[in-house]
Amino acid sequence: MTLMRRRRVGNTDLRLTELGFGTGAAGNLYRPVSDAVARDALETALTAGVGYFDTAPFYGFGLSERRIGDALRGRDDVLISSKVGRLLVSDRTVKGEALREGFASPMPFRAEFDYSYDGILRSHEASLHRLGLARIDLLLVHDIGRMAHGAAHPYYWEQLTRGGGFRALDQLRAGGAVGGVGLGVNETEVCLAAFEETKLDVVLLAGRYTLLEQVALDAFLPACLAHHVSVVIGGPYNSGILATGTRSDGPFYYNYDVAPPEIVARVAGMEAIADAHGVTLAAAALQFPLAHPAVASVVPGLANRDQVERTVTDMQAVIADAFWRELQAGGFIRADAPVPTGRSATLMPSDT
Repeated sequence: MTLMRRRRVGNTDLRLTELGFGTGAAGNLYRPVSDAVARDALETALTAGVGYFDTAPFYGFGLSERRIGDALRGRDDVLISSKVGRLLVSDRTVKGEALREGFASPMPFRAEFDYSYDGILRSHEASLHRLGLARIDLLLVHDIGRMAHGAAHPYYWEQLTRGGGFRALDQLRAGGAVGGVGLGVNETEVCLAAFEETKLDVVLLAGRYTLLEQVALDAFLPACLAHHVSVVIGGPYNSGILATGTRSDGPFYYNYDVAPPEIVARVAGMEAIADAHGVTLAAAALQFPLAHPAVASVVPGLANRDQVERTVTDMQAVIADAFWRELQAGGFIRADAPVPTGRSATLMPSDT
């Protein structure tokens, strides 16, 4: 039995394992996943020492929350984050597992955005019921920002600020209903605005601090350190290309779309360096964000037992310092990006 190293979330008492489990696939992201396959993936992760699981009402319109609640109920060694900002509304027109908003879920609901005081409290309570749990450790505002809402962003931002959404989060945290609060987003600008409105403990940032993108080093990550906000890195593979590489026939995916030629060429260049050092690019993509002092955990989406086992192996891989130096010398990652030199395996012998 092994334990996985944990890192503190902000100024809270919560500690996340360095490797987390993104449960979008448990909500049938892009394709159906059976109850048995989803449960096997979750149990494999638990056995490997993963102690942090991220979900959301939007993932399968409640399906992900139901599945992970059933798998994790009764355990006191795991932490769970879920999200607010969408309410699930019954929809009797839903039949079967046709793809809706990226999920092939049979759950008869649709999602409606609501970032207001009442909407946040209602969403939290509904998530507790779907999970079948008495507590959600981290509660994150989901998909706020212009990337998600475009021209409608000012309307939803008003709900979150003057409409009392942030006040609802503060209330839940102050009363002990949740251990910490934050955002779960794909952009950094809205995070900087949020830091000026309220006290956050964590930001789950998807896709914006990876081997392919380090603009977060300019303003976002320094602000997180200044405000004592921890960062959870979602989407470490930038929608897949850093996991699959470029050696197959494709298509290759980056940032939720087919990767442009310049991204494919850049990844191919990193693959050549990885090959020379006996490193998998997926392992490098997982370990890279953890070198930054603001980052508490990296959370890839995991769909089945094989993916979990491969991911745990990648997190344990020892990567030579020379590999990182060569990536920086070649301009593949920024020279000012912290890299995990001298990093030991994320797993350590159990002391229990």
